[in-house]
Amino acid sequence: MASEFRYREAPFSPRTAALFVSQSGETADTLAALRYAQGKADHIVSLINAPESSIARESDVAIEIHAGVEVSVASTKAFTAQLTSFAVMALKAAHQRGHLDDAGLAQKLGDLRQLPGLMSAALSIDDATRKVSAKLAEARDVLFLGRGQMFPLALEGALKLKEISYIHAEGYASGELKHGPIALVDKHTPIVVMAPHDGLFDKTVSNMQEVMARGGRVILVSDARAMKDAGDGVWTSITMPEAPDLLQPILYAIPAQLIAYHTAIAKGTDVDQPRNLAKSVTVE
Repeated sequence: MASEFRYREAPFSPRTAALFVSQSGETADTLAALRYAQGKADHIVSLINAPESSIARESDVAIEIHAGVEVSVASTKAFTAQLTSFAVMALKAAHQRGHLDDAGLAQKLGDLRQLPGLMSAALSIDDATRKVSAKLAEARDVLFLGRGQMFPLALEGALKLKEISYIHAEGYASGELKHGPIALVDKHTPIVVMAPHDGLFDKTVSNMQEVMARGGRVILVSDARAMKDAGDGVWTSITMPEAPDLLQPILYAIPAQLIAYHTAIAKGTDVDQPRNLAKSVTVE
């Protein structure tokens, strides 16, 4: 975390690139971490939404995510644009380092071009999410679980729910469930499971069964194939379109954020201006 990084006096090995991510480009702790890295890292790169910002100006390379102005304090489209930018950067690096050949790169970029259509299809979950959120609005605690590349989306879902609905929520890697969080599972605690039908899906099903055996109310967010294989016994579900692995984290940002949005609406809280929060944290 940027707020901790410079206090750790982290060593920089040769040929280190330091990458800083900030929607506003003015986040105080991120900017301080960037300044700590100057003169130590070979390259300072930033991923920002404001090309005229301090972080952009003080970087060797500033990559603009082109999300446009986002008024809401709890960023949504900026998060999605950052994930997409990271995907393109990873593909480019893999190609340049010889881990991905020309044909493989073309295929992955072709997958990315499917994203607008898939996101449009994913937005059809709005009604289903509204119904789920009406139930979540009554909860005091909510757990979000995800494996592999779904773990960060579990964190995003929990963060957004905390920010705008004021319900205590935590995101965990599904495999960590038995290492503590399962103690929180009871009939009063909804568990949102982000689980597309990928190579880790069988493991996720096992985690779900552990939860349901203890009376936990599972909300499964997944695609139709997964629902067919593992939907029995869940409290409720939200069906997403099937997508290539590369696109799944970007696509699953939609239910993560919509769940928070509709839960906040159901509770009557201010979605755009949540209490105690500011759009840009400019002081530590």
